[in-house]
Amino acid sequence: MDRTTVDRLMDVPGVRTAREGAHWALTHGLPRMLIARLAAKGDLQARLILSSSQDDQSMFDLIEEVRARGPVVKSGLAYLTPDHAAVREVLTSNDFCTGIPGRTGLLGALAERLAFDVLHPVEPPSLLVTEPPDHTRYRKLVMRVFTMRAVERLRVRTEEIAQGLLDDLERQAATGAEVDLIEQYCALLPVTVIAEILGVPEQDRERVLAFGAAAAPSLDLGLPWQTYREVNRALADFDAWLGSHLESLRRNPGDNLLSELVAVQTEEGVLSEVELKSTAGLVLAAGFETTVNLLGNGIALLRRHPEQLATLQERPDLWANAVEEVLRFDPPVLLTGRQCQADTEVAGRRMRAGDLVTTMLAGANRDPAVFIDPERFDVTRENAREHLSFSAGRHHCLGAMLARMEGEVGLRMFFDRFPDVRLLPGAHRRSTRILRGFETLPAALDPVTASL
Repeated sequence: MDRTTVDRLMDVPGVRTAREGAHWALTHGLPRMLIARLAAKGDLQARLILSSSQDDQSMFDLIEEVRARGPVVKSGLAYLTPDHAAVREVLTSNDFCTGIPGRTGLLGALAERLAFDVLHPVEPPSLLVTEPPDHTRYRKLVMRVFTMRAVERLRVRTEEIAQGLLDDLERQAATGAEVDLIEQYCALLPVTVIAEILGVPEQDRERVLAFGAAAAPSLDLGLPWQTYREVNRALADFDAWLGSHLESLRRNPGDNLLSELVAVQTEEGVLSEVELKSTAGLVLAAGFETTVNLLGNGIALLRRHPEQLATLQERPDLWANAVEEVLRFDPPVLLTGRQCQADTEVAGRRMRAGDLVTTMLAGANRDPAVFIDPERFDVTRENAREHLSFSAGRHHCLGAMLARMEGEVGLRMFFDRFPDVRLLPGAHRRSTRILRGFETLPAALDPVTASL
């Protein structure tokens, strides 16, 4: 049978479920078993993967345990480095490319054959896992939206959106009702901004948020079967919605980035249909997903450190630096993986082509060789911007400037309006291992204070 016939057979419902099961076993089931076995033997990376997302101290203690063993440490899954200099070197060196455990070798090739033909953030042609020249081509097409000048033009509109959301919160506060700051503010601000940039209709924005939340675990290794199936369904739904949305923009283009990408693909043939959908989908999801975490983490940190909030109230010129310190101290993305393309050496450790390296961004951000008293949250920290939360090198986050601006506007305006916000019991971290943020952040807003 030819490949097309095989692919059609694979989509027969019963065969599809078996295909899903086989793909899960190769990409998550086997790694999950290996992680459990390694953790039982004390392997640091396995223990880190299995650490509770609700226990901040446990996670950061494990990171420091890795650091105590040296700048680069070998685990049963990959090399680990929480060292700032080593992380930067790996992320910027041409000796490394993007890499994920379980996606290489014979098993990786078989898993690729079993994969479904839908958008996936860690499957080509995603910007997250492609390399030049394709990566350069995709990035160049969308980068103009995220230049400093373009982002500053969005500042006023971002402030208007934040103002409207805070008005809604104030009206709810007047009734004495509890609010969830993630659902009602931290998520809505960035998704509204990126949706306007990309031309997503207002009625579709809640749906896009739901897609993002459901698909976020797709970055993680060793997903349980049920979570894997939920992620697959979310990705398939998102793929279908995005295809329909892009087709709508072909018929009725607007003044937005996705309309521009559709025009480029149609007139110049720079992007294939799959490349167009992958690039558009990643920019849309990445445009809000990590900023939700930045805003939630920032609100929680400033409530836990009231003296730092008081400093900002006295010196509002520090808000931009405060965002950098939030990114350093509690980053929205904990780690990222790379693979050696050639035999090389990092921090005195020899590595061979094919070896995997986990760069621990959260560890690099607390490297005492770079940050004085790194365990202290300090909005006046002079070198806070030296964090690596946006990665580095050719895969440096293209939306970093947008996230910084949204973080500054979102946090400053929130605390200007609700300086005495009370966080209530029930805050819950997301279960994701790579993305780090709050799933829920219940709060009480004093309606009297809110109106001042």
